Amino acid sequence: MKKNIEESAIPPIADMDERVILCMKWGSKYGPEYVNRLYAMVARNLQGRFRFVCLTDQSAGVRPEVECLPIPDLALPEGIPERGWKKLTTFEANLHGLQGTALFLDLDVVIVSGIDCFFEHPGEFLIIHDWKRRWRITGNSSVYRFRLGAHAGLLEEFRTGQAEIRRRFRNEQAFLSDWFHRQGKLGYWPDSWCRSFKYHCVTPWPSNYWCIPVIPDGARILIFHGEVNPPDALAGRRNRRFRFVRPAPWISRYWTE
Repeated sequence: MKKNIEESAIPPIADMDERVILCMKWGSKYGPEYVNRLYAMVARNLQGRFRFVCLTDQSAGVRPEVECLPIPDLALPEGIPERGWKKLTTFEANLHGLQGTALFLDLDVVIVSGIDCFFEHPGEFLIIHDWKRRWRITGNSSVYRFRLGAHAGLLEEFRTGQAEIRRRFRNEQAFLSDWFHRQGKLGYWPDSWCRSFKYHCVTPWPSNYWCIPVIPDGARILIFHGEVNPPDALAGRRNRRFRFVRPAPWISRYWTE
């Protein structure tokens, strides 16, 4: 059952706790400019000190403020479909000696307002609740928060039974949502904080043909999933007729160094 985090007895994160922003970059889908812009957006929207860590297999072109560290090995079989399984390595018992509270952000999010609240909201594990299938427990792992090193059992379970887990769960976010649900620790962000560009910024058909996408009220982080990334939204590129999208020039004010 979905946990009511507003009424949770779990205390908020301690004021002096080290805050770590985590992201991951592997392969060639995203260039270093995604990491650099994400860092800049965080710096503009998070007050106080923080560490920004990118787990990556290629650090070339990444700005010096970002700590680039290797992605722990997950021993995935060669040639399997990309399903985000490498994100599970953020739950290593000892992730390069990092300590404190981590806020994981996908590289292609756009931050449009302050994100201090993502470190202050109560809960042991917080993730975006799926927008379209609200009856499911599955979260969207574009934005999630956890204590570093506190949930190593998740990774141990995957490593000892990954073939069966990959058969049962379509991707990493389905598995980690299920795992935290079984622990009684699954919580969700307030709905207004993380909004989908596809579902909440683009106006419904047929108004999407003449209306510019908008930033929803209360939104702090915009999530780009599916075929549209920030540069596509900025240019108005989309490949489905009834999901046509006009250019959103306001993205350039946020998605920038």
